Amino acid sequence: MLDDVSLKTLAEGMLADYDHATPGTVFGEGLRLEIDEAWQLQAAVAVLREARGEHVVGYKIGCVFAGNQKEMGLSHPAYGRLWSTEQHATGATLSKAKYSNPSMEAEFAITLSGPVTPGMKTSADLLPVIASIHPVIEIHNLTMRGEAPHGHELLANNAILAGVVWGPPVHQIQDVTTTDLKLIYDGETVDSWDDLTWPDDMISAIGWLAEKLDAQGKSLRAGDRLLTGAWGPPIPMAECSRVEVTSSAFGNVSATFV
Repeated sequence: MLDDVSLKTLAEGMLADYDHATPGTVFGEGLRLEIDEAWQLQAAVAVLREARGEHVVGYKIGCVFAGNQKEMGLSHPAYGRLWSTEQHATGATLSKAKYSNPSMEAEFAITLSGPVTPGMKTSADLLPVIASIHPVIEIHNLTMRGEAPHGHELLANNAILAGVVWGPPVHQIQDVTTTDLKLIYDGETVDSWDDLTWPDDMISAIGWLAEKLDAQGKSLRAGDRLLTGAWGPPIPMAECSRVEVTSSAFGNVSATFV
């Protein structure tokens, strides 16, 4: 594990890089971390962000599929913290200059109405503590500077999460529902799925997150927001400006990047 001095130095540098939209420069200089050290560094950056007034409003879950994990050199999913300063309502106008290679995923998120404790893994366990589901745009800084596999860099960089644009909540969520999901740039569909099933396709990794947080002395509580995992990779925006995510069952969300 990293000693306190090294951890503090790395965390301060990581946060400064993030604030300047140049995330993870230390990985381009050759830094490689053990997976436990990468989690440790993400947590240390979180302490600095909380000290300056930001607070955690939930978590994202990533790398939920075995193929993604293998590509990243991981044996489990990833998670990152959702920060209060990076949550946006549908229709937001955001600056591309705040991001590094801004790239989007179409995804669903939930808001909890009660705690999720270790051992709660099935739909029967979880549906009673889910208040709503939302279509969301997940914003990423898609910049990896080190050599592959990038799992350690992904984890240390808060799972490359840079913000979320939230669609309106849907509260009628007790029935099994099939939906499509589309990611659209400037009117053109760039990624899509036809037959996603709520809840089983969308909440399978929440139990893993609850157990991971419990091992760190943390927990999932009422009011927490969770991004439940994407089905495709982040798609760079390049010169595009308008982003939409649409779902036939759960509504739409949009944002403009200038």
